[in-house]
Amino acid sequence: MQLAVFNSVDRADALGVLRPCLDIERWVEQIADARPFTGLDALLGFARETAEPFTPAEVAAALAHHPRIGERPQAQTTEAAMSRSEQAGVDPGDDGVAAALAEGNRAYEDKFGRVFLIRAAGRSAAEILASLQERLAHTPEEEDTIVAGQLREIALLRLANVISEEEVGA
Repeated sequence: MQLAVFNSVDRADALGVLRPCLDIERWVEQIADARPFTGLDALLGFARETAEPFTPAEVAAALAHHPRIGERPQAQTTEAAMSRSEQAGVDPGDDGVAAALAEGNRAYEDKFGRVFLIRAAGRSAAEILASLQERLAHTPEEEDTIVAGQLREIALLRLANVISEEEVGA
């Protein structure tokens, strides 16, 4: 969607565009209510500022929508499509990596009580697995900070992919 269109749609439509980027109601509402934005940089800057800090309850709510790394969501929603695209570097046919990710996911969930979250876009399966293994050594407090940062990165990446400054082909 073009930024000019995003700026002009009604609030409900703006919320609908934003929610798949990050389903944290406060974040979505504050961005929708701050329109119009003068440019994509202004939108992304505001979105970044609004994302700091996320409360533990907001992080927990957002994580409820994220699939495990290596498990591609089957739903036909915008958010599921974004997740499938972001996890393109994780080849489910690589049995060794898939097994290591599944084992790491279980260990992470046992230790931290939530799914392992990482901005997968642009990362290889080996990079994701190395990060997962490294993060298993963290304290819950360290992970809280990292997870909130990963959520911000994912949200901003998705937002930048959903809203464009110019018309495609212009």
